[in-house]
Amino acid sequence: MASERLQKIIAAAGVASRRKAEELISAGLVQVNGTTVTELGTKADPDTDHIRVNGKLLQGAQRQTYLLLNKPKGYVTTAHDPEGRPTVMTLIRGVGSRVYPIGRLDYASEGLLLMTNDGDLAHKLMKAASHVPKTYVVKVSGKPPEESIEKLRRGLSIATDDGKRVRTSPARIRVVKEGENPWYEVTLIEGRNRQIRRMFEEVGHHVEKIKRVKYGPLSLDVPPGEFRRLTLQEIARLKIATSATSPLMKQSRSTADATSKTGRKIPSAATPISTKPSGKRAPRRSTKRRFRPSA
Repeated sequence: MASERLQKIIAAAGVASRRKAEELISAGLVQVNGTTVTELGTKADPDTDHIRVNGKLLQGAQRQTYLLLNKPKGYVTTAHDPEGRPTVMTLIRGVGSRVYPIGRLDYASEGLLLMTNDGDLAHKLMKAASHVPKTYVVKVSGKPPEESIEKLRRGLSIATDDGKRVRTSPARIRVVKEGENPWYEVTLIEGRNRQIRRMFEEVGHHVEKIKRVKYGPLSLDVPPGEFRRLTLQEIARLKIATSATSPLMKQSRSTADATSKTGRKIPSAATPISTKPSGKRAPRRSTKRRFRPSA
């Protein structure tokens, strides 16, 4: 086998996710042929090199496992929780290999969560550049005015965990149930921490419930707390999705291109364009030829 990056080898062996493997390497907990390695770009051959993680010899790649879990509210999507809260790992039993969640759903959120030991796929899905669409149903406290929903559709500035502010990408939003506390279907092409909650808070509305119902080509189809294995066709479609550009991303790029070329903000596909007359009629260009005196 050709040499591969250490973090990829460790993830394929099911020891940790690729991101966690990078942390282990940086912390000096990985050795190759007796030498401690801390450089993330280091490569090794799993067939010929002796690789130890935290003192334990790597046993080679595990059979890749792909699961779709319906995460209930009240679970965290980490392997261990310092606060002692239940984790999604306790819901996964009898699969024959250790798997890790792809991305996160926060403690109060529920719905579709992918879990795998395929570190390469997990890395691609969690990269911002993958832009695999994720769809949620969201219950909001109070009814936001349409102009607020339009702000969310176009993208707006929200706070991040480190105190900075970032602009969200365009989102698809539609009402699925009217009422004093309406339900919306929200589709994002990114997955910042608590993004939907922060988006609605930015326009003055608290999110009461969030449930993820779609992830790329996959739909939620198991009861809360249960999981199933992905089919070979679903795995193939998910891998294709990481290399395809989503319609929302195309919309975002075309809007940005149009803006940079004209210097004016162009309405996105999610922004309705008014067809009502403005009340001012453009002046007509005269068709009469202007008289010019002869020399």
